[in-house]
Amino acid sequence: MEEDDIYTKDGTVDYKGNPANKKTTGTWRACPYIIGNEGCERLAYYGMSTNLVLYFKHQLNQHSATASKNNQNWSGTCYITPLIGAFLADSYLGRYWTIACFSIIYIIGMTLLAMSASIDGMKPFCYSKDNCNPTDTQSAMTFLALYLIALGTGGIKPCVSSYGADQFDDTDEREKIHKSSFFNWFYFSINIGALIAASVLVWVQTNVSWGWGFGIPAIAMAIAVGFFFTGTRLYRNQIPGGSPLTRLCQVLVASIRKYNVAVPADMSLLYEKADAESNIKGSRKIDHTNDLSFFDKAAVETQTDQLKGINPWRLCTVTQVEELKAIIRLLPIWASGIIFAAVYSQMSSLFTLQGERMDTRVAHSNFHIPPASLSIFDTLSVIFWVPFYDRIIVPTTRKFTGRKNGLTQLQRIGIGLFISIFAMVAAAILEQERLKIVKKHNYYDLKEMPLTIFWQVPQYFLIGCAEVFTFIGQLEFFYEQAPDAMRSFCSALSLTTVAAGSYLSSLLVTIVTSITAKDGKLGWIPDNLNHGHIDYFFWLLAGLSVANFGVFIGIAKWYTYKTAVGTVPLNQKEAK
Repeated sequence: MEEDDIYTKDGTVDYKGNPANKKTTGTWRACPYIIGNEGCERLAYYGMSTNLVLYFKHQLNQHSATASKNNQNWSGTCYITPLIGAFLADSYLGRYWTIACFSIIYIIGMTLLAMSASIDGMKPFCYSKDNCNPTDTQSAMTFLALYLIALGTGGIKPCVSSYGADQFDDTDEREKIHKSSFFNWFYFSINIGALIAASVLVWVQTNVSWGWGFGIPAIAMAIAVGFFFTGTRLYRNQIPGGSPLTRLCQVLVASIRKYNVAVPADMSLLYEKADAESNIKGSRKIDHTNDLSFFDKAAVETQTDQLKGINPWRLCTVTQVEELKAIIRLLPIWASGIIFAAVYSQMSSLFTLQGERMDTRVAHSNFHIPPASLSIFDTLSVIFWVPFYDRIIVPTTRKFTGRKNGLTQLQRIGIGLFISIFAMVAAAILEQERLKIVKKHNYYDLKEMPLTIFWQVPQYFLIGCAEVFTFIGQLEFFYEQAPDAMRSFCSALSLTTVAAGSYLSSLLVTIVTSITAKDGKLGWIPDNLNHGHIDYFFWLLAGLSVANFGVFIGIAKWYTYKTAVGTVPLNQKEAK
């Protein structure tokens, strides 16, 4: 029996550090535990965060604009901390131990949050259901718990999707085919968790208590950790490749040191290890690319290098140079996702506040649906579109394009960006019509005006459709285009678009409020939205989305795909 029949070729090891046995580890036999972990963790996260803006407003007694900004800032932090987890995973701990360690921090934060909403003295004193007077200490405890959760999720978000993809061997065509489907079903599990959170847990928070509403997510997180550890013996683990930041800095320094050195016309003269493997643990060699040629200077071997020996701060391998080029190429794609993330973030802020002012009764009964529960239609949209994309769109487009995945990852992302424009248009038109009714019938002081909240369904459904194209496309794109030893980092980089989008939305709210709410005017986003104009804010986001889509098309045409040594470049595959 050949060694390649037993062990993976991409440097993976089992949980004991031995070469991973290909017949008993990885592939779909390991993925159910990873997908189950993600489903429960997302149930915990969304169960706690979906209704958070209303917790800030009613339990912590914050104004609408303040509650929205605090919600956006916390959400943004949840998508910045993955950079910390990714660095530790790629450099030192590996993805398995990073997920394990940060899960403990996550559970501590969830437990503290549940305690701050349920234990007398820790929870705010309320005169009535939505009229509370928290002390500074009580508010501080809530935010301490939330930011512990933000730190905990930083070790999980960038690692779980990459860890699942690690279970498929890139050098095995049979396994590689399944990787794209993994990302679809991974995102499907996220939305199963979100579905339960938006329906059951939001109802519990609204109609039972915030203590139970935050306590159940804490239990779900404990179950998620149990799922993860159960599959330990089946996982394939990538060997950490050392600090990626150090390697990137070495290329920068070496390039600057050799700014006056000419790059040879024959690229085979650039420095690279003669061995079949690269000098970076867990990483294959990467073929040279012609763009961003300034950084090729770092791989030019000069007489000084030959005399003084190899100094990594003066001479870098082609693979190391291509790592930096890959990151630089990803940055414009990353930036184009920020506006989309700002649109996506409206579901947990202004969409919820908009729904709060509409008729929340179901079919004119006495049952009221919590405004945050409308996000269930975003989740249902994703649950519908994921299998539809995997089973219908991919096979259909494959017939026309000849690509195994139907669409390229950038085409998939672009379609999602285009659809998101119409989500903002739908939200703006609904708000315009709502305000017309308020003005016509003088409903300004009504808590719920007589227009059913279910008119919000189209905007949620459109965002769900856009997610399936853009967010899943980003997950796969950043994993595939990342250097082998930087996949957690690049997954974290893709997640930071959500953080940047949340911060951008918060900044826009701040700017809009400061400009429109002066000289006695209430502005676009007052506490009583019947006196406001959040439709203008939605139109602003729609306009930014149109401009962003145009820029993305230009970026996608410019992008050069990464090619590992020994594989066929994408443009060659497309030509066949």
